[in-house]
Amino acid sequence: MVMEDKNNRKLLGKIELTGTLKCLTGLHIGAAKENMEIGALDSPVVRDPVTLEPFIPGSSMKGKLRSLLEKAYPDLLPNRDGGSYISRHECNDWEKGENNNKNYSRNFTYPGAVSCPVCRLFGATGPGEKQRNFPSRLKVRDLKLKNSEKLKNIDTGLLYTEWKFENSIDRITSAANPRSLERVPKGAEFTVSIIYDVEDVSSLKDDMDNLKLAIQLLHDDALGGHGSRGYGQVKIDFDTIEAKRISHYKGIEGNTRSVEKIGDISQLVDFFQNKQLHEETAS
Repeated sequence: MVMEDKNNRKLLGKIELTGTLKCLTGLHIGAAKENMEIGALDSPVVRDPVTLEPFIPGSSMKGKLRSLLEKAYPDLLPNRDGGSYISRHECNDWEKGENNNKNYSRNFTYPGAVSCPVCRLFGATGPGEKQRNFPSRLKVRDLKLKNSEKLKNIDTGLLYTEWKFENSIDRITSAANPRSLERVPKGAEFTVSIIYDVEDVSSLKDDMDNLKLAIQLLHDDALGGHGSRGYGQVKIDFDTIEAKRISHYKGIEGNTRSVEKIGDISQLVDFFQNKQLHEETAS
């Protein structure tokens, strides 16, 4: 793989994945509580301040996908305190992945941010005082409620959501500690929009395979809080996966292509590769 300099990154185009996230169980992504009221919810969900509809922050989705992908690559040895990777300390130029220090104390597979499958998709923070960050190639939009009319009529006493009452029991004294949480109910649907910046054709398929892996892991994990107690089981289905060359944004027609599913993303490698070779030859 040809390594890139962050300061000389080319944008060949973008790939947009759009679809629907469906809640298979109640979902809770909490919001800060402004005041204390008797009989009020102990933990409300995050809502749009204009429409009052619950939504899923893109940061919540992106952070969950990143953490799952990190677990799938244990050799990356993430430094969770700094939010980056030990690989950066073992590279003279961590952006390019060039490493002159061959005396590794760990069996490290992906030195450098560009060679790191997690860093390429989700970004990373560089070492030292200069803090040469490696920007994320992936953008996750906020997920908006899709079937608000259906949820608006549910009989729960809450707008679009439901109460979830729980009770923790002290194992020694048997004292009860009741609490109430707000959840988006089972059957709620949210719009999904994920944008991927195509900067390097040689890593395009690997990046899409890793994104697919993270989404598959999410299906058997949980989104939001209290996943171990049954919350947050979700399923994502993509309706459209559309690739757009940079020339599309310049107004030149015939520079978009769609595929039916994320497993067919390899079809788009030639789409970007041929255009790249054509432009390089013309220049």
